[in-house]
Amino acid sequence: MLVVWRKSPAFVHSKATAALSLNLQRNISDSTGDVSVKPLPKPSLSALRKGTGGRSSFNGIVCTVFGASGFIGRYLCNKLGKIGTQIILPYRGDDSDILPLRMVGDLGQVLFQPFSLKDEESIMKAMRYSNVVVNLIGRDWETINYKFDDVHCEGARTIARCAKQVGVEKLIHFSSLNAAEIPKGIVLKKGSKFLASKWKGEQAVREEFPEAIIMRPADVYGQEDRFLNYYATFWRRQFHWMPLWYKGERTIKQPVFVSDVAQGIVNAILERDTAGKTYECIGPKRYQLGELVDYFHRVMRRDGVEWGYRRYDMRWDLLFQLRITLIEKLCYSWPINTMIWEKVEREHTTDRTTGCPTLEDLGVTLTEIEDRVSWELKPYRAWNYYDAELDEFSPPQPPPVVTDA
Repeated sequence: MLVVWRKSPAFVHSKATAALSLNLQRNISDSTGDVSVKPLPKPSLSALRKGTGGRSSFNGIVCTVFGASGFIGRYLCNKLGKIGTQIILPYRGDDSDILPLRMVGDLGQVLFQPFSLKDEESIMKAMRYSNVVVNLIGRDWETINYKFDDVHCEGARTIARCAKQVGVEKLIHFSSLNAAEIPKGIVLKKGSKFLASKWKGEQAVREEFPEAIIMRPADVYGQEDRFLNYYATFWRRQFHWMPLWYKGERTIKQPVFVSDVAQGIVNAILERDTAGKTYECIGPKRYQLGELVDYFHRVMRRDGVEWGYRRYDMRWDLLFQLRITLIEKLCYSWPINTMIWEKVEREHTTDRTTGCPTLEDLGVTLTEIEDRVSWELKPYRAWNYYDAELDEFSPPQPPPVVTDA
């Protein structure tokens, strides 16, 4: 009887690693006996760079991206795959949500791994062969199974601890710009639980992985975002009117383009002196929230007399407040357009910087919101299919910039 013995992947990987280490030791000296190649401190297949660049190459980076199916994750994976990164994408639930990301890299460069945020073994399995880990996991509302602290604090702590145990070289953790131990309440008396949990998550990551890179993004806009689309849908309006807390005149925002954030992550991975730093991902300009929302409606051609647009103080609209409360109670697992009081609290929180390095310090050229909004809001534009004459519609006036901090 013929018996066929097939070697396991782990055995093949260990043999390849041993061969790599042996070859490096043999070739460490040139003909004169001088050291020409330094031995790798941790020989592995990820140290073998292949190709001249691009999606069909391998740049030596094996990156595990948690939360890759989210808004920022899709842009990040595309940029990582473009420079030849091997990407491991942990997912939970339906794999169809993340399968479109297999196109961001060449064949064999994008790998998928099921995991659970409460299962350390599955987390360690997803990052065992990685030298970079990016944690983009976040939640805008609480569910029955996951509260804010479960996702932003305990989940972040678990990922940081596992990354430290398996020897990950760089960990990038996403927090929030206005994260604070005790956030100041604007609409809610106790402040935002989201921002408080993000602050706890930063402390937990620093405890487990002191060299971690922390990114604090402001409101991020782009395709399928929850900033521009949030204000463009009719759910956020009261008929044609727009309710904002104090008419949006007491809130200053500094939104940032999603592609700039993704490029900042890539640059943080490639640069050597980023370990242990905190970066604030903010846009190039600051705007008053009310003026910014007015500008969005000018771009959508929904601010004229015919449309009847008007911005007013939300504090006196009890009917709109009742709508938010009902959506929060009836649509607990997936609130319509994120219409919950937690979101209303955060949207009226002024963006404040603390002097940390920004995306510009990572070499990112920031995109101005006036250059992108016309494209991003085009699906919501009135008379979208009308064949307009040249200069029939005047260009929308940009919002005034707030110069004081």
